[in-house]
Amino acid sequence: MAKVLLAGESWVSATIDHKGYDPFPHTQVNIGCARLLEALRERGHEATHLRSHDVAEFFPLTREELEPYDVVLLSDIGANTLLLPPRVFDQGRPAPNRLHLLRDWVRDGGGLMMAGGYLSFQGFRAMAGYSGTAIEEILPVSIPRWDDRVESPQGVCGTVTEPGHPVTRGLDREWPILLGYQQLGLKEDATLLAEVEGDPLLAVRTEGEGRTLAFTSDISPHWAPTEFMDWAGYGALFDQAVTWLAGPAGEE
Repeated sequence: MAKVLLAGESWVSATIDHKGYDPFPHTQVNIGCARLLEALRERGHEATHLRSHDVAEFFPLTREELEPYDVVLLSDIGANTLLLPPRVFDQGRPAPNRLHLLRDWVRDGGGLMMAGGYLSFQGFRAMAGYSGTAIEEILPVSIPRWDDRVESPQGVCGTVTEPGHPVTRGLDREWPILLGYQQLGLKEDATLLAEVEGDPLLAVRTEGEGRTLAFTSDISPHWAPTEFMDWAGYGALFDQAVTWLAGPAGEE
């Protein structure tokens, strides 16, 4: 079973309730990946969640800190949060480039997955900012410089294109609806496993001794509605994804 570090997929909401003359401010931490973490742990994986507001400070800065993990999953966490630890942003001191660190770690045998979201790939108003970075170098998809979202409130269904691959084996050929995804290009040496509206939905790639995977929709609402998250294939898909990512590059 794999040791997985999931970075991101949480947010802090700051709200002011107005009750007559009196305002009442409050904040709340929201966790979007609870269902995914549960699914992975039920299947025997050791999954550690690093919340978005902790990533800048606590995401590994060295190879030694990354080595305990088989798979890193980046979900809805922008490149700036990885690039700007407190010593850089607050103190103006140099620090390792964690995008380069992840690239090199993958090439030496690590597994990297990116899941879609407003701060994944290029993201909402292009704020995620992974286009042109070391992460794009190793992913199976090319990332445009502009906002790459395709909002699909009517619901669109993913379709498996490679049913024999270990990541998609045994899954339904057509998946439950999704409410959006990111429109990305498929690299020539990547393998397309599922598509949505003619665009890549799930793709994999071997990079050096390691592996990468891109899931261009979300693991939680709003793009992943109840129909997708309650689907029996939800847990199986991500279980098989991290199992494949953790395996040696030369084997299926």
